[in-house]
Amino acid sequence: MNRREVLGALGATAVGLAAVTGGKVYADEKGGGGEHDEMAKKCAKSCSDCANDCNAGFHHCHQQLAAGKKEYAMAEHLCCDTAEVCSCTAACCARMSPLMGICCDCCAKCCDACIKECEKLDDPELKKVVEACRKAAKSCREMVTAMGGK
Repeated sequence: MNRREVLGALGATAVGLAAVTGGKVYADEKGGGGEHDEMAKKCAKSCSDCANDCNAGFHHCHQQLAAGKKEYAMAEHLCCDTAEVCSCTAACCARMSPLMGICCDCCAKCCDACIKECEKLDDPELKKVVEACRKAAKSCREMVTAMGGK
């Protein structure tokens, strides 16, 4: 099973659970939202912003590759994949999915990998990607901690 199939299955599962539960399982377990609700909204926003910046980073890397700069290949790939994971995580957090802790953990790790690769290139155009990934990773780790590591 490749990454795209895994992400597709994860997304389909999240959508299915949200449809069945109305996205309220986690909020109901924690007493209706409150602090966790606000934290999930903050996390959804930072992940959504990160997805947008990673997509822009993908485009920049693609242009560099087209110009013959092969060292941008891994960053291009990681920006694209990280944008996908961030989008999924933002959606799960926005609907308070019971899977959001798993998604947040995955998202933080993907952001770390993207940061590492983009920093290697020392490209001013990728600084926004690095900043957005740091913010999303921090927000995701806070969400996982608030959920008791679940």
